[in-house]
Amino acid sequence: MASSQIIPTRMELSRIKNKLQIARNGHKLLKDKRDELMRQFLIMVKENMELRKKVEAGIKLANDNFIIAKAGMDEMTLNTALMAPKQEVTLDVSIQNIMSVNIPVFDASTKTADEADIYSYGFAFTSGDLDLAVKSLVDVQKDMLKLAEKEKACQLMAAEIEKTRRRVNALEHVIIPEAQDNIKYITMKLEETARDNTTRLMKVKEMVLEDAHHFTENIR
Repeated sequence: MASSQIIPTRMELSRIKNKLQIARNGHKLLKDKRDELMRQFLIMVKENMELRKKVEAGIKLANDNFIIAKAGMDEMTLNTALMAPKQEVTLDVSIQNIMSVNIPVFDASTKTADEADIYSYGFAFTSGDLDLAVKSLVDVQKDMLKLAEKEKACQLMAAEIEKTRRRVNALEHVIIPEAQDNIKYITMKLEETARDNTTRLMKVKEMVLEDAHHFTENIR
C-alpha cells in the first residue's frame, strides 16, 4: 500500500526507483550470502557431529582406563600421582573471518616442547593402567578444543544466518513491495495530473478559438 506521505512528483518517482533498484541488488546479494552461509553451516554441523562422536568415544575410553587404574591402586597413591600435572596448556585465541562472521580459532601449546612429556609421577608405584588413562585423556584433549571451536562457529554462523534471513525477508516482503506500490501510486497521480492539464489546455484552446471567432465577427 502506498504511503499517504508520498509526494507525487517526478523527482520523488526517480528517488524511489533508485531506492527500489538498490533494494533489489541488496536482496540478491543477501540471498547469495544466506545460501553460502547455509552451505558452510551444514558442512560445519557435519564436521561437528563427527568430532563430537570421536570426543565422546575418547572421553569414555579415558574414563574406563581411570576406573581400571583406580581398581588396581590405593586411593592415596592415585591422588598423589595426579596431584601435580606435568604439562601446562596455554590456549591462544585468534579470529578467522568467514562471510563476515568472526570465528574463534583455538591454538593450544604445552609448557615443554615434548608433548609426550605428560607423566608427573614415577613408574615404580603406579600401574600401567594409569599410564593408559593419562595418555588417553591427553589424546582426546586436542579434539575437545577443536570441538569447542566448531560448536562456537556453528552458533555464530546460525545467528548470522538468522540475521541475514530477517533482512532478506524485510526486503522481499516489506521494502521492495512498498517501493513498487509507491511507484505505481506516483505514476498514477502523474498520469492523472497530465490528463487534467491536457483537458485544461484543450478548454483554454477552445475558449481562445471561440473568442477569436467572436472578435472576427464583430470586426465584420
